[in-house]
Amino acid sequence: MADSICRTLRDGALEGELAPTLTIKDSLASPFAFHVFSHILLQLSSHVIAQKSQSQGIVIVALSRSPSSYTSLLKMNGMDVASSNKWIHILDCYTDPLGWKDKARKSANVTDPSQQISLATSSYKTVKDVDKLFLVIAELGRGLVGENKARFCVAIDSLSELLRHASMQSVAGLLSNLRSHDQISSMFGLLHSDLHEERAVAVLEYMSSMVASVDPYHHSADGQKGCLESSLYDQNFTKGKFNVRFKRRNGRVRVTCEEFKVEPGGISFSPVSSVDGTVIAGIVPKVQFNLQLSEKERIDRSNVVLPFEHQGNGKPIQIYDGRRSLEESNSEANPISSGKKEDSAMGEIIYFRDSDDEMPDSDEDPDDDLDI
Repeated sequence: MADSICRTLRDGALEGELAPTLTIKDSLASPFAFHVFSHILLQLSSHVIAQKSQSQGIVIVALSRSPSSYTSLLKMNGMDVASSNKWIHILDCYTDPLGWKDKARKSANVTDPSQQISLATSSYKTVKDVDKLFLVIAELGRGLVGENKARFCVAIDSLSELLRHASMQSVAGLLSNLRSHDQISSMFGLLHSDLHEERAVAVLEYMSSMVASVDPYHHSADGQKGCLESSLYDQNFTKGKFNVRFKRRNGRVRVTCEEFKVEPGGISFSPVSSVDGTVIAGIVPKVQFNLQLSEKERIDRSNVVLPFEHQGNGKPIQIYDGRRSLEESNSEANPISSGKKEDSAMGEIIYFRDSDDEMPDSDEDPDDDLDI
């Protein structure tokens, strides 16, 4: 659920605990993870501006988008870019990630394009050095919120690009250091899962407290061709399923599912529709037994006689508790009988109370809810 994710990232980390981390996954079948990334970034930005978030600033590590694209994103959503330097800073790893363009620019005396961007931007040209990248992110965050206990949020727009330049161990170490940093309140990043080995994806999921998967709305079966396959293809590129897995502090896991739809104004989320049976069937767990009863099974169940259930022989129900009945209160010598049958040859249980001071077993029947 997108709202739950935004609230978790907004509330940030508790004292002494790791910062909540979100990994947004997509694939070529449904490449809308950046739409989700932009939605969460805008929501957190509005919370930071309104001072309703634990984080007081956002550091964006731009690996797949230029800093100017984030300027346009903020302007399109009505945010004041002129005052954004107080709460947002972009670390530009997109323009020249390896420093090759900088060498050519100096030889040709070309102006650095990052100087023409209205947002606060810093260039980083050694993406392979992940340890230095961590130090730069921490320094930029302190520049936004100060040296006190104030916190900031880190947004990495492409973990896949980072994995291109550095090893899996280095990237995992970077994420671990960011999560355990005292001034980082939350962190989220984007991953194209179909570009990496399952082991690398599993490591990033393990290090994340939340994993959001952007899945296609329909999966076409093998051999489908023609108009049906074309229709499914078009539908998958307008909407899909948004599956989120939350890992709680006590070890429990909660899985939710929503529908999303990509529109010209952005991405929108809605509850899973009950009209489409295929979507509901994907939520119900697959088990090896039937969860429903047939009509014959219902009849057979209603005919089962439960233990201690009254069989209904037409006589009033009397529960004997060891005391004399009202009808026999005048006759002291007559024994009190429980469950006396019409045929005396079958025997009976006789009980005499020693005195009136003897307390009965209980004034309340523990099984008074049973029809005995």
